[in-house]
Amino acid sequence: MQIKSGSLDSRKTKGGPLIKKTTKDKLFALALLTPSIIVTVMFILVPVFDSVIKSFQNYKIKNIIAKIPGEWNNFDNYVKLFSNNKLLPSIQLTLIFVGGVVLSQFILGMAMALVLNSNLKGARFIRSVMMAPWIVPTIISGLIWMWIYQPQYGLLKYVVNIFSFGNVSDFAMLNNPATALLGIAIAALWKQIPLTALLLVSGLANVPEETMEAATVDGANAVDRFFHITIPYMKSVIKVTASMAIIENFKQFPLIWTMTGGGPNNSTSTLAILSYREAFVSNNLGSGAAVTTVWMLLMIVVVVLFNFVFKDTNVD
Repeated sequence: MQIKSGSLDSRKTKGGPLIKKTTKDKLFALALLTPSIIVTVMFILVPVFDSVIKSFQNYKIKNIIAKIPGEWNNFDNYVKLFSNNKLLPSIQLTLIFVGGVVLSQFILGMAMALVLNSNLKGARFIRSVMMAPWIVPTIISGLIWMWIYQPQYGLLKYVVNIFSFGNVSDFAMLNNPATALLGIAIAALWKQIPLTALLLVSGLANVPEETMEAATVDGANAVDRFFHITIPYMKSVIKVTASMAIIENFKQFPLIWTMTGGGPNNSTSTLAILSYREAFVSNNLGSGAAVTTVWMLLMIVVVVLFNFVFKDTNVD
């Protein structure tokens, strides 16, 4: 009985410190988490909440100068934006831009990732060189592409002139409302594809070679292996990469403002551009805040819908 009692005591002795250690770990984790929550509330939620509040006010530059609060006007800012036909076209342009760029970015990035993941000579060198566009500041990227598109001496003018056998001598992409958004999309793709390709290359490392070899032995061709093995194993990486691309292009402001300023004829006036124009060109901060609120809600809805449609599935 003494031996059993001693064993029981030893179990209690061992169990005590383990419980205390778990409690200490929880307290330590809470101590680390609390400052993070405070920082998140202060630097993220408070500015967002402030912007939403101002979207329901007549809040202009004179309010800041005179240090007087804005006048509450309910939904008047939103009504004016809809009635003067500014908001809906900007929403449409934003969705077209984001959808086109993200889809093209994924297709081209995946193609580049598959090439870099192969036994291509100099693949490592290509990986390091191809990151140059991503490193270049966005404003500099915009200026580079403005020079390329320049209608008098730009590179694109000469390329179009050569391939059209001299029939098209003046091709001004950014000056044409029908092609301006496409020109910006190409510049955005040039800058963003390298990072997308690099992320997808890391995702390709998660695809087991044994499964690919087994599928090859079973007679699966390259297309079947790609859609039934590669894509399912890369699903989590693809979701993160695509979500990052959606957010990046929703908030795309410097590139568009540098290249076109929202023109010509508002053909590139996305929600980012409209928000800036309303707040700092028209000096109506309340109206700009209203655009920002719609912009933020639309981005959240699109990201949530994307993650819901492409929810994780277990790969057997």
